[in-house]
Amino acid sequence: MFGEHHFPTTYFRRYDEGDDRDFYRYPRLTAHIDEPAQRALGQIFHEEIPASAHIFDLMSSYHTHLPSDLTRKWVVGLGLNEEELRQNTQLNEYIIHDLNNEPHLPFADASFDAALCTVSVQYLTRPIEVFIEVGRILKPGAPFIVSFSNRCFPSKAVHVWVGTSDAQHMTLVKQYFSYAGCFDAIRGLDRSPCRWLSDPLFAVIGRRG
Repeated sequence: MFGEHHFPTTYFRRYDEGDDRDFYRYPRLTAHIDEPAQRALGQIFHEEIPASAHIFDLMSSYHTHLPSDLTRKWVVGLGLNEEELRQNTQLNEYIIHDLNNEPHLPFADASFDAALCTVSVQYLTRPIEVFIEVGRILKPGAPFIVSFSNRCFPSKAVHVWVGTSDAQHMTLVKQYFSYAGCFDAIRGLDRSPCRWLSDPLFAVIGRRG
């Protein structure tokens, strides 16, 4: 497997190796990050996503966190819990898809103007394969915005994430982008509103080469 070529296979094991569809069977109608972190994320989206974009929300759920004044053409969500996706008012359509079981994305090449993965990258067991697929479906120059905080479901997060720091998470996600081989201008951002009063907010952004 691609990920095993670059990392020890133990990195992507999890405490709970049960079927992810069972774990996400019941909806969690929550934002997963607090309001200051949501605003910080919204500002990143303003800066990086072009106007009237066709947006792909990878590992989507109840919230997509797009600012209300950000114009977009269409938003497609991909996730595991249908109730969460159905109640996400920012999605125009959604599909149920387990990326850890099948990294291939059911979209044509160069279909999207931007892609998002919000506070979920820690659950990918085949991240490089998924990043390659995201690169395939993005148009040249389109951003892939991977954001994360310090929250997770530890039983489902991969070992390499659970055992490392925020700074190391940034380095790890940059490696995912680099090893995918199809992204340029990879950079990390720390947009944490206030470390002691709110959730931290980090992002790694790469653009389709």
